[in-house]
Amino acid sequence: MAASIESLFVEIASLEEPIEELQTLKTAVLSIPVSALRDTVSGLRLEVIFSLLNTNDREKIELCVDILGRILLALSPVHLAQNCRVELQAGLKHPDDTVKILALTQLIVDISSVSPVSLGYCANSSFISQLLGELTGDDVLVRATAIEMVTTLSHSQHGRQYLAQQGIMDKISNMITGAKSDPFSSFYLPGLVKFFGNLAIMDSPQHVCETYPAFQNKVFEMTIDPDPVMTGVALDTLGILGSTVEGKQVLQKTGEKFHAVLKRMSQLASGGATELRVRCLEAISLLITLQAEQQTEDLLVLTESWFHLLSNQPMEMIRNISTQPFPELHCRALRIFTAIASQPWGQRLMIGTPGFMEFIVDRSTGPTKEAKDAKFELVGALVSSSTAADILGSQHYLRLRSYLREGAYYVTAVATVTTEGAD
Repeated sequence: MAASIESLFVEIASLEEPIEELQTLKTAVLSIPVSALRDTVSGLRLEVIFSLLNTNDREKIELCVDILGRILLALSPVHLAQNCRVELQAGLKHPDDTVKILALTQLIVDISSVSPVSLGYCANSSFISQLLGELTGDDVLVRATAIEMVTTLSHSQHGRQYLAQQGIMDKISNMITGAKSDPFSSFYLPGLVKFFGNLAIMDSPQHVCETYPAFQNKVFEMTIDPDPVMTGVALDTLGILGSTVEGKQVLQKTGEKFHAVLKRMSQLASGGATELRVRCLEAISLLITLQAEQQTEDLLVLTESWFHLLSNQPMEMIRNISTQPFPELHCRALRIFTAIASQPWGQRLMIGTPGFMEFIVDRSTGPTKEAKDAKFELVGALVSSSTAADILGSQHYLRLRSYLREGAYYVTAVATVTTEGAD
C-alpha cells in the first residue's frame, strides 16, 4: 500500500485532471491507520496535492481536502509548520471555505497548541493573524468557526498568553457588547460566551468575570432569551462557573441579579423542553455541590440559600421532577439530591421531609441502569458523610449502609408457593 501511495503521488503530479487517481489515493490513505501512514507520507511532496487546490472544481477540492486532512493528521505539527509553511499559507488564502476552514484552520490551531515553539512558527508565518482577522470578518459563519478555533487555542497556557498579548480577550468582550445591534449575532454569540466560560475555568472565574463584566452580564441575560440555543449555553456556562468555589463566590457577589437567575432556572427546570430541563438540572447540581473539604460555614450558608431560592418547597419540587416518566430528568434530579446529601443542611431537609428516607431506599423507582446508578450514588454520598449518622438517626443510617452493601442492582427475592397436585 505504501508503494501505491507513492506511485499515485508521482502519477497525479504528471496529470492535468487526476480525478480518478485522487479518488484512489483518498481510498488508500483512509484505509491505513494513522500511525502506519506517518512513515509512508513523511517524505512525500505534499505540494503536489496542495497545488491542485487552485481550482474552482468542487469535486477536486473536496478530494484534496479529504486527502490532506488524513495525511496532515498523521504528520507531526512541528514538521508541518517547518516544511509545509508556504502550502498552508496558500490554503488559508483560498477563496473556498472548505479549504480554508474545514481542514487547514483546525490544523493551524493544532500546530500552535503543541508548544510555544510551534505557536511561534505559526505566528511568524502570519497564520494566526489571519485566523484572528476572521473574528471580525463579514461572514458570520466564518466568524463562528474562528471563535471556535480561538477557544481551542486558549486551552493551552501559551495560547492564552499569546491571545492576551494580541488583545483578543478585549476584542471578544467588545464583540459581546456589540452583539446587541447585530441581527446575525445568534450565529456567533454562543461561541463568544463559551470562550469566556472556558477561560474562566482555565484561568480564574473571578479574574475573568471582573475584567470582562460584559461576559457575566450576557450570561445572565441569555437565561431569559426566548432562543433555546442561547438559554442552553447560558445554563451550561453557569454550571461551569458554579462548579468551583471561586465561581460560586463571584456569582454570589452579584446579589439579586443571580438570585433572579436562580428563580428563572427553577422555572426552566420545572417545565418546557426536556433537553433544556436536563441542562438546567445539571447546572443546579453543579452550583450547589460542595466537597467535604470545601464545606466552610459561609459556603454552606450560600448553597443552602441558593437551594431555597428555587422554590418555597424545593425538596418537593425536585422530587416531583424525579418521578416524571423521563429517565434523564429522573437521574438529573437525583444528582441534585446527591449534591446536598453530603451537606448537613441537606441531610436535615431530607430527614424533615415526610417519606423522603423511604423514597431513597425504594428500589422500585427508576428501573433503568442509569437510574439505579444515580440512586446508589445518592446513598453513597449520605453514608460517606461524617454528619449523616447523627442527623439522620441510627435506624435510617443503618438502612442506607445495608442498601450500599447490597449493591446498586440488588433485587429482593420473592418466595413462590406451589400447591400440591396443581398442574
